[in-house]
Amino acid sequence: MAKRFTIRELRIGDIGWIIHRHGVIYAEEYGWNEQFEALVAEVAAKFLKHHDPERERCWIAEIDGVFAGCVFLVKEPENVAKLRLLLVEQKARGFGIGRRLIQECIDFARQAGYETIILWTNDVLHAARHLYEEFGFELLHEETNDLFGPKTMAQIWGRGL
Repeated sequence: MAKRFTIRELRIGDIGWIIHRHGVIYAEEYGWNEQFEALVAEVAAKFLKHHDPERERCWIAEIDGVFAGCVFLVKEPENVAKLRLLLVEQKARGFGIGRRLIQECIDFARQAGYETIILWTNDVLHAARHLYEEFGFELLHEETNDLFGPKTMAQIWGRGL
């Protein structure tokens, strides 16, 4: 039986959970260090302090009221939106949550009048990269990255709206 999930906007207390789960999951699955958790904390804090509700959003996925994933859409210069911090909990994978979160970003970006969406990821995140390709994102740039411990290939992907 397929699990049902809901998508909602950010509420008080969610940011701490987002930072925690990113840190734990990426350490367990990829061996990433505390510098990744620090980056997530910086992105999340900036969103809380400065986000423009007309142009930026965060969505939370839940299964039976329990956190199952998240994604942010933030503004960049030149009418570009940036998809940030996509995460789906291990137990929640395979139910379409990642697809739905990406679709929320694309739909909102169109409604907000953006022309392009970009994102930054790493080559080891195979499932996420597969979803980005499904949604028409294309690899724009890549370079070696060891910011989080293990060496990876950092990538910038983008797509028009």
